[in-house]
Amino acid sequence: YGLLAIGVAVGFLLLLLGRIIDQGHTAFYAHTVTLPVYMDPARVDRAYPQGTNFEQLVAEQQLRRMGEQDDASGAKATAMRGLFSSELKFTAAERIQKQPGLIGQTVMIAAPASDDADLYFKGEISRATPADQRRLSDQQIDWLDRMKADGHVSAHFNTALFTKGDSTEPELAGVLGAVIGSALMLLVTALIAIPLGVGAALYLEEFAPKNRLTDIIEVNINNLAAVPSIIYGLLGLALFINWLHLPRASPLVGGLVLALMALPTIIIATRSSLKAVPPSIREAALAMGASRTQTVFQHTLPLAMPGVMTGAIISMAHALGETAPLLLIGMVSFVPGIPHSVVEPTGALPSLVYIWENASERAFHERTAAAILVLLAFMIVMNAAAILLRRRFERRW
Repeated sequence: YGLLAIGVAVGFLLLLLGRIIDQGHTAFYAHTVTLPVYMDPARVDRAYPQGTNFEQLVAEQQLRRMGEQDDASGAKATAMRGLFSSELKFTAAERIQKQPGLIGQTVMIAAPASDDADLYFKGEISRATPADQRRLSDQQIDWLDRMKADGHVSAHFNTALFTKGDSTEPELAGVLGAVIGSALMLLVTALIAIPLGVGAALYLEEFAPKNRLTDIIEVNINNLAAVPSIIYGLLGLALFINWLHLPRASPLVGGLVLALMALPTIIIATRSSLKAVPPSIREAALAMGASRTQTVFQHTLPLAMPGVMTGAIISMAHALGETAPLLLIGMVSFVPGIPHSVVEPTGALPSLVYIWENASERAFHERTAAAILVLLAFMIVMNAAAILLRRRFERRW
């Protein structure tokens, strides 16, 4: 029965990971469309290239290249523009700004395919699907097939996923802002929770008198470890934002909330590690003339440190994956860009997963699974570090 239970658990774990990998592996590569563009001097603004409508320019030239004629309403040009990401205009404007001499010449411009075009190249959108159930028309699919046949489409590793922050356009969205936001929150959490947690455990285990008050404190610490994380989010909202007026959705507030949540775990793990040190160590130190403080900080705590570090790292990994407290302090909002301090609004990996999964664009769903894989990688690394530290420094008595 035990082996059967383990087998079922492993099977469900493999099923979960397999489903996430199957859904998210396509987010790690993307498609780029490279097209020749004539920088028409009559339409390109030399003084202010950013004001040029490069998307319309590229769409019209590509239509002519394919032998298509736009109608009076410009519907075909609009449909062609929908195949390219808005990054196209910034790429072209940057080229002209750096090299104004390119005006009047034909330049090869590379731009990410739009989210729908990228999904089509990945096989996520099929021509066999009824036209009213997909966002690409038959004509747009024909254009994509012709561009791919002409060698204008190339697949590459999606570096934007790891080098850019969140975006309203799926093909430009990345996890860097959320990764840095999570790292800043964990830094604040570690700086607050670990010293306080270890100090409280040392006092309760080594110095505090055994009376009714300490018994009540111990019971409450054990109870706090079982409190739902959303309660800590409500506490952070009331205490840090509404009362102390700290910046909403900042790593500082997130770190403070996660520190409150991690404290009971660190205290319990540290006390267990201190209890595991044999009493003979303390008695030998005291017999040699060491004071109680010297005994604790020079003998007991160093020997218990592997367990202390393991408990601290595991509590940090647990805090990294928390979502509910972050949603209550405002980290569910769309925050583009990369944070540079602990008081700037930012996102976190768990909240980014929540935001992307609720987005309407289909391309965000594959990026949701990719963000989950990044989050799992962080947690695996942290748990592996805890195991290695325990095995490296652990002593058996």
